[in-house]
Amino acid sequence: MSELILIAASGLAREVLAMVRASGQYDVVGLLDDNPNMVGVSIDGAPVLGFIDDAPKYTHAFVLVCVGSGKTRETLVERLTAMGLHESRYATAIDPSVYLPDGCQVGRGSILLQNVTLTTSVTLGSHVVAMPSVTFTHDDTVADFSTFASGVSLGGGVRVGRAAYLGMNSSVREQTSIGAYSTVGMGAAVLSNVPEGQTWVGVPAQSIDISSVQGGPRL
Repeated sequence: MSELILIAASGLAREVLAMVRASGQYDVVGLLDDNPNMVGVSIDGAPVLGFIDDAPKYTHAFVLVCVGSGKTRETLVERLTAMGLHESRYATAIDPSVYLPDGCQVGRGSILLQNVTLTTSVTLGSHVVAMPSVTFTHDDTVADFSTFASGVSLGGGVRVGRAAYLGMNSSVREQTSIGAYSTVGMGAAVLSNVPEGQTWVGVPAQSIDISSVQGGPRL
């Protein structure tokens, strides 16, 4: 069984830990986190071994970045790359309930939790996170570092840009695009293309200026 180091002592890391333990995919050696108060703490029985900069010490272990924000995952992967950890060092964690039909691709560093569905000819990039019960339909293409909260549904031929975030139970009409670094709110129904960097909420989803909303939207 391959050894695995989880990067960041997060809720997502706990979910991945439970998944890989149940499936026997990896032996989780421990976690690394930049919070000094976490070092030496046990997370669901797995020790926080040190800081993220310690990752190169674990030469025989795969790593998996367990941060919910795609932008933050991107930053951490860039940081780890600068320390000499390249793409071959990243694990891919897929729950046993997830069926991957022929013609579907999942990039390294990606995390697919329970009951994620891929129908046919779906392409997921590297370091993509899909929470439980996300549905990817035929010919969907998802760029690196994108994040899908629980219950997201994509119609056929949807294109999702780099580090986009789709909130819980949101849905996207077929042949529609979600721009890079954009955000789709919880329960939103996207019927037209979302430009890069924008936040869309509502049914049907529309763009909002989050700086004008006190406290920002609940996504």
